[in-house]
Amino acid sequence: MMGKSVEYEVKGTAAWITLNRPDQRNALSAEVIDGVSRALDTARRAAAVRSVVFAANGPMFCAGADLKNVLGDLDGSDGAALRRFLRSASTLFDKIAAHPQPVVAAVHGAAIAGGLELVLACDVVVAARSATFADGHARYGMFPAGGASIRLPRRIGVNNAKRLMFTAESWSAERMRSVGLVSEVVDDDELPATVTSLTQRIGRFSPLGLSEMKQVVEAGADLSVSRGITHELNTCLNYATSKDFAEGLHAFSARREPEFVGE
Repeated sequence: MMGKSVEYEVKGTAAWITLNRPDQRNALSAEVIDGVSRALDTARRAAAVRSVVFAANGPMFCAGADLKNVLGDLDGSDGAALRRFLRSASTLFDKIAAHPQPVVAAVHGAAIAGGLELVLACDVVVAARSATFADGHARYGMFPAGGASIRLPRRIGVNNAKRLMFTAESWSAERMRSVGLVSEVVDDDELPATVTSLTQRIGRFSPLGLSEMKQVVEAGADLSVSRGITHELNTCLNYATSKDFAEGLHAFSARREPEFVGE
């Protein structure tokens, strides 16, 4: 459905979007970008889906852009194809970040350059102990175009982001956990089960409530404290008119588990 380069599968209440170009280190191509975009649209339309997981087949999570294609676009052309590719990749990462459902990255192996930018667009990052993270653009005189220079400082702090970007160093999952990008590090063979458990927990709660929480947290990063609190309150007051809010109150009063419908 999403092409050979991207797999889509619903497991419980989570839609798993899996990069499937292991022989090309899951490098991002036009086909991958299109497949991931269509997979996100499918997940968004599915009432039973409460979260999205990004994973990858093979030993590497994602090596970034497919450089062979990029180099081909540069040779003997005016660069129009390269510009289209970079814009499409940036648009995809923005689409992941704006997706209404919680998005989890299940990272094993290396996430480099565009692979790191994909991770940065996700809400929660769970990493295998084998996982490594690198910006990598500086190594070959390239420049980020998928949000790394903007999202990375917000996730790990300006000083850490500059160090990672200026040196093209590869940081371990534990180091990334210590600076705040990774929320949990697990043994490699435990990664699927850990992420499944996380998405099962997310799936128990109001999809509307979680979507509104995500929006407020993202918006709050660009607001003053006072304006952010006002935005939070207004969002809460609006959410309080929903069926899910009423269901939560009734379930609390009746001492039962709520049954949320996302409305």
